[in-house]
Amino acid sequence: MHMVGEGPRWEKTRVSISFNDFDLEGVTFFHDDPLVITLTTGNNPVKRVLIENGASVDILLYDTFMRMGYTDSQLTPSDMPIYGFFGVECPVEGIIKLPLTMGQESSQATQILNFMVVKAGSTYNVNMGRTCIHAFMVVPSSYHSIIKYPTRNGVGEERGDQKMVRSFNVA
Repeated sequence: MHMVGEGPRWEKTRVSISFNDFDLEGVTFFHDDPLVITLTTGNNPVKRVLIENGASVDILLYDTFMRMGYTDSQLTPSDMPIYGFFGVECPVEGIIKLPLTMGQESSQATQILNFMVVKAGSTYNVNMGRTCIHAFMVVPSSYHSIIKYPTRNGVGEERGDQKMVRSFNVA
């Protein structure tokens, strides 16, 4: 894949993003939990959003897409396959452009993103890949169970939900 035309114009950010012991408040140790948050996607609160900086695209599970009230007619067709774990191909049902909002009123940020809609079994409703991470300039810390990102009003953050993660990661 490549971009044709002008790339995005980057806004200069004058905030510094860092993590410290205050960010560990509420985190249960010792852990190796994935970083899972709740965001607003297409004006719908969506739980179980996996921050997956190893993924190159943003994925919306088909079941979640349907629960959000969308229909297949709203999908833009795509013949681009996604390859998952062990290189297994997962066909894309289509692409939908949706607003994604993170943060609270004073530190809120919204971006319009392309989500690949796939029918696949997953514990997560959305996989937030590098395209989303880069669009928001997110700095994730799975150790601190938090993401941080620059806003016009300083640094915004979304905390992970270890309790939820552990409820569906029981072996």
